[in-house]
Amino acid sequence: MSDAVSVLIVDDSALMRNLIARMVEATPGLAVAERAMNGLFALQKITRCDPDVIVLDLEMPEMNGIEFLRERKKLGIEIPVVILSSIARRGAEITMEALSLGASDFIMKPTGAASEDVRTVKDQLMEMLFAYGAQYRTKKGKTVRRIPAEELERAREQDIQEKNARVKTTSGVAHLESLSRYSPFDHESSRPPEPPLPARKPGPTEIIAIGISTGGPNALREVFAKLDPDLLQPILVVQHMPPGFTAEFAKSLDRICPLDVKEAEDGDVVKSGRVLIAPGDKHIQVEKKPLATIVRITDAPPVNGHRPSADVLFASVAREFGNHSMGVIMTGMGRDGAKEIGTIFKEGGITLGQDEESSVVYGMPKVAFELGHVMEQVSLTKMAERICKLAKEKR
Repeated sequence: MSDAVSVLIVDDSALMRNLIARMVEATPGLAVAERAMNGLFALQKITRCDPDVIVLDLEMPEMNGIEFLRERKKLGIEIPVVILSSIARRGAEITMEALSLGASDFIMKPTGAASEDVRTVKDQLMEMLFAYGAQYRTKKGKTVRRIPAEELERAREQDIQEKNARVKTTSGVAHLESLSRYSPFDHESSRPPEPPLPARKPGPTEIIAIGISTGGPNALREVFAKLDPDLLQPILVVQHMPPGFTAEFAKSLDRICPLDVKEAEDGDVVKSGRVLIAPGDKHIQVEKKPLATIVRITDAPPVNGHRPSADVLFASVAREFGNHSMGVIMTGMGRDGAKEIGTIFKEGGITLGQDEESSVVYGMPKVAFELGHVMEQVSLTKMAERICKLAKEKR
């Protein structure tokens, strides 16, 4: 299938290479380009198989994942890389180094009986591979295979049956809903409802909230590196990321951002010149107190299948700051944040969405835009400039 997204699988375990290959081949729109047992073999095979995306282990002999990424960078290879490694569970710092070296995203490789456990991340891995691979193909002027509806339905049904066979309590309906969030499998959206009308005009911006998911690590690196050092408004971020990684992620952003960046803790003061990143597996909200605005970190149930949820953050920002707030929704699967950024819009706040061309996955910003909740779509390269300009105009 010349228009399928081709995947180079790099892992020193033959079992893992075979398991990932079978999952790739079973996913409409994906195909295996080649397999390699370490980074050295992967570099040799890249010119021959010309993949659209690479799935990479970090722990390998001769040339490990970090060494491969350094060499890839030195050679100017732009093929996107998704990390799938057990070291991701133990070494957040190493994972962040991989992202700083140009890896696009990461998934923790499950430990235990690989033949069963790796399937628990199948959905997430396949959607990432398609998203990054399809973006790369488009950038190179190649076509991307569109999935016929009947083929999609067969793949969904087969996946539901397999999952139900492995886990008796799994709900087929819930799994079908999760599959429907795949960007490569999106149906044409129905006619959007009439957009809401703002209750008032935007006032001076006092806070900025960002919701982002797949494609977020590198997108935030680009935005935060370009922020103005004199930006006064505090920024709160929901980036869908597992627990144990957001502290290191915040540190990596702090090194390149002119503002102070840290993982949010319950009771942190929301103040000028500070960026707070929601902790993995925790919701973040803002609460105005007589002397200061603080953040609340909670274990409330997931929203839209996510914790942290952008909708939870946006709702609290709209409630506490109304038309003195700015909401930004960026690249990501599904619809998290699309509803409640509309509350910011209805309250009279400013709302921005990342545009389709620059999004790795035009899911979250697309839904928000189609609902009429986004005032302006902005490319990734212009996002920092636009945020700062609007924030200063409405200071």
